Amino acid sequence: MQEARPVWTIIKILDWTKQYFQTKGVENPRLDAEVLLCDVLHCTRLHLYTNFDQPLQEEELNKFREYVARRVKREPVAYILGRKGFMKETFKVTKDTLIPRPETELLVEKLLSLKALQGPKEILDLGCGSGIIAISLLQGLPQARGLAIDINPEAVAVTLDNAQALGVGDRCAGLVSDLYQHVLADDKFDLIVSNPPYIPKSVIPTLSAEVRQEPVTALDGGEDGLDFYRKILAQAQQHLLPQSLLAFEIGIEQGKAVAELCKAAGFTVAVVCRDYAGIDRMVFATRKGSIYEDEIMAFNK
Repeated sequence: MQEARPVWTIIKILDWTKQYFQTKGVENPRLDAEVLLCDVLHCTRLHLYTNFDQPLQEEELNKFREYVARRVKREPVAYILGRKGFMKETFKVTKDTLIPRPETELLVEKLLSLKALQGPKEILDLGCGSGIIAISLLQGLPQARGLAIDINPEAVAVTLDNAQALGVGDRCAGLVSDLYQHVLADDKFDLIVSNPPYIPKSVIPTLSAEVRQEPVTALDGGEDGLDFYRKILAQAQQHLLPQSLLAFEIGIEQGKAVAELCKAAGFTVAVVCRDYAGIDRMVFATRKGSIYEDEIMAFNK
């Protein structure tokens, strides 16, 4: 007589996966198990808890096992699912793009709060990745247009896919370029924004296994982590209008150094802002007397 196969219910497989993830060193074992199972079942996390005795079908089990196998190899959940939430939207992500972080949301929120940035503005996003910054800004600034640049053609393709899916495809252009390399000499912008690679080269081997699966070109900021700030600032003035703004996301303890680089490049006003954890996370820079000066100076009041 053939032995009956065990029935895997939602609660049973969640409990098993949590314990398995724990033994493999996965940082958020229960949450990751729930998120992956929600994708398999096309349901919400609330559904898991209100239907904990629901059995999984064989094809659902097979897909979930595949997800679990990828996760224990420390592949990030966002890459497994192919998407990540940012602001109020869900963005497509691939292994060619950095996974969006909550800290970047604060940079976008600060920019969207600026009255001086309202209206028909031209925005340049350097190192766009999946396009989260450019697209989120265009959603909040309906008269603005954006140019999203990345050295990786696949990242630019992901940005354009996201722009189309999120309703700003007609105002978001993409360009494959090593920073300003293919930007026309007479192209001028009201805002240059960037979340560039800023991790010092020596630190990269110490990062979590998950982070080290992200594109190293989106992480490696050179020996001191500041290479890309120097490169961006070297030509920023050539591509900014007289009344304009520069905005950077920065790494831990880089605020003072990046602000000094901005001032050395002719941006006489440079403001360092902290994230909700009290860590220096953003630098906003402009020229003294610009329409942006008072508003960015008020960020720290």
